[in-house]
Amino acid sequence: MITENPVDITSVLMDESAELSVSVTQIVQRLKGTHLHSQLEKQAKECLHKPEIKLETLKDDVRRLLKASGWERKLQNAVYRELHILPPSGHPRAPPEHTKEPLEYMCKAQVNWEKRILKSLNSMCTELGIPLARKRPVPEQKELTNKWNEMGTDEPGNADTNNLTCSRLHLDVLVGLRNPNNERSEDLTVRSHWGLIQVSLNVRDIPQMREMYPELGLTYGQLGIDDHTHVPPDLFESEHIHIGKKVVSEQDSAAAQQYSRQGCPTGLRAQLWSLILNTTNDPEDITHYEQLKARVINHDLLVDNLIYKDVKLTASNDDYYFVFEDYLYQVLLCFSRDTAVLEHFSYNSATPPKSCIQNSSGSEQCAMVYPPNGVIPFHGFSMYVAPLCFLYNEPSTLYRVFREMYIRYLFRLHSVSSHPSGIVSLCLQFERLLQTHLPQLFYHLREIGAQPLRIAFKWIVRAFSGYLSTDQLLLLWDRILGCDSLEIVAVLAAAVFAFRAENLMEVTSLASAEAVLADLSTLKVMPLLQIFLFATSV
Repeated sequence: MITENPVDITSVLMDESAELSVSVTQIVQRLKGTHLHSQLEKQAKECLHKPEIKLETLKDDVRRLLKASGWERKLQNAVYRELHILPPSGHPRAPPEHTKEPLEYMCKAQVNWEKRILKSLNSMCTELGIPLARKRPVPEQKELTNKWNEMGTDEPGNADTNNLTCSRLHLDVLVGLRNPNNERSEDLTVRSHWGLIQVSLNVRDIPQMREMYPELGLTYGQLGIDDHTHVPPDLFESEHIHIGKKVVSEQDSAAAQQYSRQGCPTGLRAQLWSLILNTTNDPEDITHYEQLKARVINHDLLVDNLIYKDVKLTASNDDYYFVFEDYLYQVLLCFSRDTAVLEHFSYNSATPPKSCIQNSSGSEQCAMVYPPNGVIPFHGFSMYVAPLCFLYNEPSTLYRVFREMYIRYLFRLHSVSSHPSGIVSLCLQFERLLQTHLPQLFYHLREIGAQPLRIAFKWIVRAFSGYLSTDQLLLLWDRILGCDSLEIVAVLAAAVFAFRAENLMEVTSLASAEAVLADLSTLKVMPLLQIFLFATSV
């Protein structure tokens, strides 16, 4: 006979209750002082003057009026957003940095990577003889103000500026990761040595992903798929659009996120993404954007040159995105000045870089976060913004959505961490999927010096931006938002190799393998994902 220890059950329940209490306290503290909090207080006070409010039922009456006026839903969406951003509660005695990243060797690798980038930035500053920051002369301020909407017409900044990092250097850091507690070769499986990532993390296999993302299954209707479903595409799309309009009218973030797992209709995507991310374009949001714009006009930063250079080398040469060059400058320059971005470092394994800046007297120096948002742009950074330009033509709205996308998801693509959506886990997951389901292909590519991750890394680190056609990329990003995970990016990378497996088995070099996979613009994302996830034998 099996008996349960009531003391243990009580202890578990108490731990869960304590964890919930901590989460509630954190959310309340984060929402206090926000514009939403002040607006709720204002609305609640106004409710007190309404004739239908009774003293004996004061709390219930105020709550009912707030619900009827839509404020309760706004509060629910704000709480839902915080739940997605807050890291899981760790052990109460664990230090704060343990919540950011529990594995010490990952922390050390991230610190070393940050030092390397900062050293390159300081070297660039010295070699070019330009300061990290300077106040623009008045004539220059006027000139920038006048050409704010036409910054792509000339070559601003220093043309000699080089990008500090590229995907190859970033991958080398990940390849060099080793767990010091697991260095003996007999403790590692033979298969782990096939790939480039030599650390052991828990990543989902196909059966686990089928269970995690059932809405991607073959029996579910999907936008982006014309067949392979029991529901006629036209009928599904019509009904899906009808449901989407209802979700938008209800203004429910949770419902919007669940809905987007099956894809967002083109005409509703912008509204649904804003709803999922809980972004607004209220007067205070527009004011904040204008303040950031003023900071750009008043002060010139060295990182501005990195932004200009990156846009010129990437988006400006892309057939889909070159028309948005001005928008990209505006959004990225404002982003570099936004200190609100620093909040994501409370749950990011990274720490904001600091540099010594002279004070006004010029005698003393003090360490300050640089750039103000704590994010040094790298090669390809502008491609995180470019796809969003198809959805939002108002710069302040575009800015808010990008910033939220970055602090919720995109930062994980260039930070060394053990998070399931972190770049290390995504690379490992990609290699594991190929090793498990296409072992002959993986072994063949490895033997000819064409490690699959060497080819796929640039897709993964950009979440395929700049590689897929825009309509297909947006369908992929629908699922990232809907599943609240970047895992789907690693799955798609493996699916691409599976789709081109026959051609890849015939290549004899890395160059020929890259040639086979050079153009992904004709691929259809959802059929590839569904077939790989749900038609692969396991």
